[in-house]
Amino acid sequence: MKVLKFGGTSVGSAKRFQEVSRIITSGKKDIVVLSAMSGTTNSLVEIAGYLANHNQDGARDTIASLHGKYNGVIQELYSQPESKAQAQAYIDGIFQELADIAEEPFGDIQERIILSKGELMSTYMMTTFLQEKGVNAKLLPALSFMRTNALAEPDMESIKVSLNEILQKEKEADLYITQGYICLNARGEVDNLQRGGSDYSACIIGAVTGAEEIQIWTDIDGMHNNDPRVVENTSAVRHLYFDEAAELAYFGAKILHPTCILPARYANIPVRLLNTMEPQAPGTLIDSVPDSGIKAVAAKDNIVAIKIKSSRMLLAYGFLRKVFEIFETYRTSIDMICTSEVEVSLTIDDTRYLNEIIHDLKKYGTVSVDLDMCIVCVVGDMDWTNCGYESKVLEAVKDIPVRMVSYGGSNYNISLLVREEDKAATLRSLSKYLFE
Repeated sequence: MKVLKFGGTSVGSAKRFQEVSRIITSGKKDIVVLSAMSGTTNSLVEIAGYLANHNQDGARDTIASLHGKYNGVIQELYSQPESKAQAQAYIDGIFQELADIAEEPFGDIQERIILSKGELMSTYMMTTFLQEKGVNAKLLPALSFMRTNALAEPDMESIKVSLNEILQKEKEADLYITQGYICLNARGEVDNLQRGGSDYSACIIGAVTGAEEIQIWTDIDGMHNNDPRVVENTSAVRHLYFDEAAELAYFGAKILHPTCILPARYANIPVRLLNTMEPQAPGTLIDSVPDSGIKAVAAKDNIVAIKIKSSRMLLAYGFLRKVFEIFETYRTSIDMICTSEVEVSLTIDDTRYLNEIIHDLKKYGTVSVDLDMCIVCVVGDMDWTNCGYESKVLEAVKDIPVRMVSYGGSNYNISLLVREEDKAATLRSLSKYLFE
């Protein structure tokens, strides 16, 4: 059994529904995780926003517009009157629920219920379409097995027991369809998985069922060895170690959330990134088999660099603890850090409490701040015993001002802090030295 996840653009129209159906009807008992149709979640967020601002008319208009979009897809997707009527009745019911919520007092619970409707509609429509085509497809409601605990983390044991019980009861089905993103929280309320969305769901499902492989289908041909918007002639990376994929995801490879593959990694289940527009392409395989070489370059924008200089740091202990406690107080994570005898330089990408952080840091030394910075991350087998890789990276940026270099904190990346205005030149130079 494999787990196949498809994003919103993969089911963004009747034609895309049909294309996905051809991919997933391979004759294997796979589990398919679907996101909401593209544009749906944005519309649902807009509806919730209107209701939060007590604008029922705005919510009603958006509900009617979205309802019309779904009516059009239904008319185009189904060929049998029975299937069309069945799907139409379900969709009409969902939009009646949205209309009813618009007349009720609005709060966080109502917002989460609204946001859940997109995936409920896309999965029902896909299941009905497959059944029309003669496929023995079974809809598995995620709310019947996907749970989070009091810490809002997936309750893996509960998910494993519940899902496997459901699969055993529905073992006659040839294909299973379920939602990603949505779940029930520890209070039994409709909620979401927050990090990684449907990708996270797919990896959790793959881990608890012992899947052969987890496939993430998007309209991008896997992870690329550079940013195709900046560097010409990039190509997809065909193989990545789990840690390399996590580094790439964190430092700007938007195709994958950095934490969503953790369940697959712990269960040692391969993850393959595939392209719905080119289903025959090999994509990117992520697994636990390391190999050598530099794989890719990624960039993370909107970085702020902070330097704290203090003579009290010299031969002192406890100084770094005091600095880190300030960031902990304001729930702000640190990306890069470098130290010397009397200075600490670090970077953050969350500036909500920047002024407060700077104010508190000034208790311990002189503080300087560099805005509009960018972290460029070179990913590969960067173990310190592998000679030469770091020199190639530094040679590539010899003509570019580099504010910080982080090497040795991870076996899988070298990070460079540059100005955002130097990002494109840095990426192109690294591409030339490392890949051409």
